[in-house]
Amino acid sequence: MRKPELDYILSTMMESEKNVSDLNFTVGKPPQIEASGQLMPVKFDKLTIDSLTPYQNEMIALNLLNSDRRLSETLVNEGSCDLSYSLPGRARFRINIFSQRGSYSIVLRKLESRIPTITDLDLPEVLSEISHERNGLVLLTGATGTGKSSTLAAVLNIINETKSVHVVTLEDPVEFLHPHKNATFNQREMGTDFDTFSSGLRAALRQAPKVILVGEMRDRETVEIAMTAAETGHLVLSTLHTIDAGQSINRIIGMFSKDEEELIRIRLADTLRWIVSQRLLPKKEGGRVAALEILRANIRVKDSILHGESEGKTFYEIIEAGDHSGMQTFDKGILQWFEKDVITENTAMGYASRKNIVGRGIDVIKRAKGETTTDIEELDMDKEYGKKGRGRF
Repeated sequence: MRKPELDYILSTMMESEKNVSDLNFTVGKPPQIEASGQLMPVKFDKLTIDSLTPYQNEMIALNLLNSDRRLSETLVNEGSCDLSYSLPGRARFRINIFSQRGSYSIVLRKLESRIPTITDLDLPEVLSEISHERNGLVLLTGATGTGKSSTLAAVLNIINETKSVHVVTLEDPVEFLHPHKNATFNQREMGTDFDTFSSGLRAALRQAPKVILVGEMRDRETVEIAMTAAETGHLVLSTLHTIDAGQSINRIIGMFSKDEEELIRIRLADTLRWIVSQRLLPKKEGGRVAALEILRANIRVKDSILHGESEGKTFYEIIEAGDHSGMQTFDKGILQWFEKDVITENTAMGYASRKNIVGRGIDVIKRAKGETTTDIEELDMDKEYGKKGRGRF
């Protein structure tokens, strides 16, 4: 397979549907796209690919690797590798090539060329206040593909437009290309410009940045250096693959030994500024929308980090009570989208953190709209009770 043929396949896949986010090459299946959260096969005018063979996938992988020795060795030794690829004039992709059952599979995530804004992403306006932080640690959390990178890009764009500072990003790979505005950006890509997040972050401390973006907190060493950077006056933004604020804090503390726990709790309480967790919900009319949990550091948050959660002092309860400072639970975010008629009741209940709270909230919203809150009407047993119950006592 030659590069023009590969580019034709990728272009055709991108143009086959609206809202294409991922391209998927798996042996035994045709080339597939993911659009609005759903996988679907793609047909080609010039090619017939009903079922990809191991050889075809290997050829696609080799073209994407482009004879890069380091990436090839990583793929063979570790079973997967990450890279980026540009389709001239059309799109850039973040790619993962991985082995499975003796063959290779490939997933390409489309990267947006335009830097999104908070408004573009339908995110709460309070997130713009992250850009006002002068130092500390800000974490974006959630599963892969929930929009963490887009939210971080929107925050960095505000910094770029409003502050004259040096920003260093450490990414795997570089996703959004930030132009120089008021800020000066140096964007470094793993594998090309540095070998691990911890080594890149250690080097960044000697590059005089005010803001550092770390693509992901993957290990203890990266977390430790990030906290050191936050303690020494840097604003550090990063991501974790955790589902909410409580799990994020416990994950960080759990990276260290019991002997170090007390010190890590103190350091984390001093440096943590925000934890924003994201989930993407399917919309009624197609596409997806982000529901957010937002935790913002205050005295109660610091106390729970230092001493652990307890009855009445869980992170969920702290967030629920922090409405006035812009905090919100996932459940509040979900109910807001339900009230705006963007998502269905089933979606709201399916993604809820506490189904009883969301269930009650849905009933309140439906009553306010004059809708019934139950399907049960005029039970026969009630009628019979009315007839037979008279005069019994």
